Amino acid sequence: MNILLIDDDPLIADMYALKLKGAGFSVDTAADGKKGLEKIKQGGWDVVLLDVVLPVMDGFEVLKKLSEEDAAHPPIILLTNLGQKEDVEKGLKLGAADYLIKANFTPSEVIAKVNKIVNSGK
Repeated sequence: MNILLIDDDPLIADMYALKLKGAGFSVDTAADGKKGLEKIKQGGWDVVLLDVVLPVMDGFEVLKKLSEEDAAHPPIILLTNLGQKEDVEKGLKLGAADYLIKANFTPSEVIAKVNKIVNSGK
């Protein structure tokens, strides 16, 4: 399974990449929304973990561009520290498969969510 992790915090990205690789996933990363969007469009991903607060292009804008371009893409899980109800609703409305607030989930719980979404074919 191939996971794309889009997060600008190298410590967070490294920690999640390590945990995901330990769970048997192949992981690639992107440090900003524009590079992440380019990688999504290249294809080959089973799931994308996308932060919202990113340089160049935020996660909401990435989802919006994919929607506008009607680009085929894998399920996208927003993994962010933004936890306001409006943010969650916006992310899901823009097409995210799930919205996880980093502070509320351990890396193991995030991996369980990834597995659930991959296995459900969502």
